Amino acid sequence: MAETGLIQFDDWVDFYASRVESMRTSAVRDLFAAASRPDIISLSGGMPDIRVLPLDQLAELAAKAIVSEGVAGLQYGDTTGRIQIKEVVCNLMRDLDIHISTGDLIITAGAQQALDLLGKAFIDPGDVIITEGPTYLGALQAFSAYQPDIRTIEFDSDGMRIDLLEEELERLGPGVAKFLYTVPTFNNPGGVTMSLERRRRLIELSHQYELMIIEDDPYSRLRFDGEPVPSLRSMDERVIYLGTVSKIFAPGLRTGWIISPLPIRGKLNMIKQGADLSGSPICQVLVEHYFTEMDWRGTLDKARAKYIERRDAMLAALEEFFPPEAQWTHPQGGLFVWVTLPEYLDTAKLLSVALENGVTFVPGDGCYPADSDRGRSSMRIAFCYEEPEKIREAIRRLSLVIADRLDLYRAFINAGALKP
Repeated sequence: MAETGLIQFDDWVDFYASRVESMRTSAVRDLFAAASRPDIISLSGGMPDIRVLPLDQLAELAAKAIVSEGVAGLQYGDTTGRIQIKEVVCNLMRDLDIHISTGDLIITAGAQQALDLLGKAFIDPGDVIITEGPTYLGALQAFSAYQPDIRTIEFDSDGMRIDLLEEELERLGPGVAKFLYTVPTFNNPGGVTMSLERRRRLIELSHQYELMIIEDDPYSRLRFDGEPVPSLRSMDERVIYLGTVSKIFAPGLRTGWIISPLPIRGKLNMIKQGADLSGSPICQVLVEHYFTEMDWRGTLDKARAKYIERRDAMLAALEEFFPPEAQWTHPQGGLFVWVTLPEYLDTAKLLSVALENGVTFVPGDGCYPADSDRGRSSMRIAFCYEEPEKIREAIRRLSLVIADRLDLYRAFINAGALKP
C-alpha cells in the first residue's frame, strides 16, 4: 500500500476470498459483445428466438397485469415466490408427468440462481461432485465458486455413459460424492438425450451410492422428433429438479424454479433470503398472466418450427463443408450441436481467427472444469437464433478456418517437423 494508507489497484488482490481464484468468466458472456457486431454471425449463445412473441399482445397483457395487481407487483414479495406463479408452475409440470403442490416449489431468478443456491447449500471445498463431460458451462461457473472436486463422465448419443459413472462411484464408495448434476434431455452443450434405460440405472445407482441427483431441464419442451423420455424427477421424487421459462417464454424475465424434498427446501429458502430477499414480483406477475391468458403453446410451436429448420440447416451445412475428420451430434431437440475436431486442433485458438472471419462459437474447454485438459478440440455451436442462410454461411466460414489449420498441420507432417 502507499504511505497515505490508500489502497492501490494492485493491492485489491489481497482482499479477495480464496475461492475467487478458482472462478473463471463465462465464455458465452465474454462473446456477447462480439456477437452484437453487425458483421458477426453468432453460433455461441443459446438465445431463444423471442422474436416469435406477439409483442403487441404482451404489452396489453403487461398493462392489464399491473392494473389488476395494483402495487402488489411492485412491492417486496415472498422469498419462495407468489402463490399464483407456483400454481402456474404446477400446471406446467403436469405436462411432464411431475405432480407437485405449490409447497414443493421455490421460485428463483432463472435456473442459474438455483444452481448457485444448491452450490452454496451443499458444497464444501474439496467435496466431490459429478457432472457430464462436457457440461453446461454456467453450472461449472456456479459450482466452482464453492471449490468442489468436479468429476466428469463422458456422454455418447444416448447421454451420460452410465457404465463409466458406475466405475467412478465404485472407486469413490457410497456417500462420497455430494451430488450428480445432469442435463439429461437435449444436453447443453451436447444436444444428446439420456436413454430411458440409462435413466433407470442412474436412479438405481443414486440409491445404492447415496447420491443426490440434480436434474436441470430447460429444453424438454423443445423436442423436434423422436419419442419423449420421462424426466428423472417423474421417476424418483428424491431428484432435485430445476425448471425455467427462459426457453419457453423469455429469458429476460429471469424466472425459474427448484422442486426439492422438504428438508432441502427449508435450507434453500433460508439461503435465498440472504441472496435476494425475494424474486421480482412484477416479473412473476407477467409470467403468470402469459401462461394463463395467452396462447403460449401456439407461440412455442412457432419457435420450435424455426428451431427445426435451423437445426436441419446446420446439420446439412456441417455435412457439406466440414472435413471428414470432424464428428458432431445429431440432436432431436434443444438448441445445440457439439462438434469434435482432430485432437491436434485447439478451438480456443481457432476462435480469434473465426472472429476475424465473422463467426463466434463456444470453445469446448469452457464446458469442462478449469483444471481439465479435455474439450480442447471441440466446440459448441447453437442453431437457435440465426436464420438458416446465415447458419450455412457461418459453417462455411468456420470450415475455411479449420481447413487452414489442417493444411498447416499436414505441411508440418510432410516437412518432418511433426509426427502424425
